[in-house]
Amino acid sequence: MVITGDASLVMLFTCIGRRVSLMKAFRQAAARLRRPIRCLGTDTTELSPALQLCDERFLVAPITQPQYLKQLRSIVRTQQVDLLVPTVDLDLRLLAEHKQEFERLGCRVLVSDPDVIDTCQDKRKTYRFLRQHGFDVPQTWSVAAALAADRKGEFRWPCFLKPWDGHAGKGTTVVFDRQELLYLSQRVPRAICQKLIDGTEFTCDVYVSFDRCVRCVVPRQRLEVRSGEVSKARIVKHPHIMQEAARLIERLGAGPGVITIQLFETARKQLQFIEINPRFGGGAPLSIQAGADFPRWILQELAGRRPRIGFDAFEDGLTMLRYDAEVWLTDAQAKGVKIGRLKA
Repeated sequence: MVITGDASLVMLFTCIGRRVSLMKAFRQAAARLRRPIRCLGTDTTELSPALQLCDERFLVAPITQPQYLKQLRSIVRTQQVDLLVPTVDLDLRLLAEHKQEFERLGCRVLVSDPDVIDTCQDKRKTYRFLRQHGFDVPQTWSVAAALAADRKGEFRWPCFLKPWDGHAGKGTTVVFDRQELLYLSQRVPRAICQKLIDGTEFTCDVYVSFDRCVRCVVPRQRLEVRSGEVSKARIVKHPHIMQEAARLIERLGAGPGVITIQLFETARKQLQFIEINPRFGGGAPLSIQAGADFPRWILQELAGRRPRIGFDAFEDGLTMLRYDAEVWLTDAQAKGVKIGRLKA
């Protein structure tokens, strides 16, 4: 599927929420390519900050509702959407399952195949995949297995508790003893235990081309995290991390688009991989600013061109210090804003 001609490129961001920087990056890339662009967004609330900055805005049903997919198809068909970009984990599986339906409507979806989504979103499967392919990963147990190992004196505290299907850091906590595990595991649904790793935490943005080749890997050292999303980070051009991240994504078969990988580097320089998220990460604007121009590359590939991409052609040491910004709506603007409401 190749998008050519001078007509405006139409992009749809689902669950757009706070992804203002990502949308602006696509607008800027389109301007550099001298390509007109229209940015559309969906959300479940009119009070979504990024939604206010879209050219067209659509309120949709929650992802768990059957009408959600019908509403997306309706937007793609009526607005002649060329590219659909998911921004959170929630609808990845649904979009992966129905990717061919959107492509028949002329819309490219930046999402991996369903089996890849499953491997990434079920942290038990992630653990098995990493071990099977020779990547170091923190030892992981079910809560029952952790308690059984503790009874035998074979379990070391503290450990890290998290839902095996969690996202955005929700439900994660450090557990220091057996009593805490018994208590907290009743309050964290579908919990697993993982060995607590002491080291430097990194997130890698991995760009995968439309023909599923890894073209660039950008490691970001996580300096501070707020509500599950990085707020302070620094680019670190770390060849070993870059090579291993590329090898991991090649084995996984993820893409196209940007895939994020989270890992720790221990004091002994061992890499411990913990999570894979098959979508744009919240810290991707740092990699883009450093020269890994993911939006430009995506738009070029969408136009049938093969962009020139250096595997390590980005600025080392660039630091992002994130802060809050505001979108202002007067009462009249809030009442008068044009938002497409879709029937179930």
